Amino acid sequence: MKVTRHSSGVVIRRPFADGPRYLLLRCFGYWDFPKGEVEPGEDLLATARREVLEEAGLADLVFRWGEAFVETTPYSRGKVTRYYLAESPEGEVYLPISPELGVPEHQEFRWVRYEEALALVNGRIRAVLDWAENQARDSHPSV
Repeated sequence: MKVTRHSSGVVIRRPFADGPRYLLLRCFGYWDFPKGEVEPGEDLLATARREVLEEAGLADLVFRWGEAFVETTPYSRGKVTRYYLAESPEGEVYLPISPELGVPEHQEFRWVRYEEALALVNGRIRAVLDWAENQARDSHPSV
């Protein structure tokens, strides 16, 4: 499949008393990480940061793993999404109203453990989640 569009997002981890959790957003029955289309001339990491702010209201992200990323295989008529991994040590998640839609883009969010996330996401997102978990464990085996 030919790549026709690019999207960029962030897999967000947060430390909790019972261990790290991932932020998932639900749009209808589909769970994903915050992400969105790259605007003309926009850097992919800048897109990822912007989309997290627009979709989840989080601004203070810590890219402890640098600019490492994983990309999906093409889907949805040739779209490829690049995901970065970051930590969000604080801040309240909220689902802002999208100016284009007039309602929030997502209906729900959850902070979930890795095992819980596996049960919610599809295969394409599961590969991204596995990558993120491996990145975090390789750099911090106790988390």
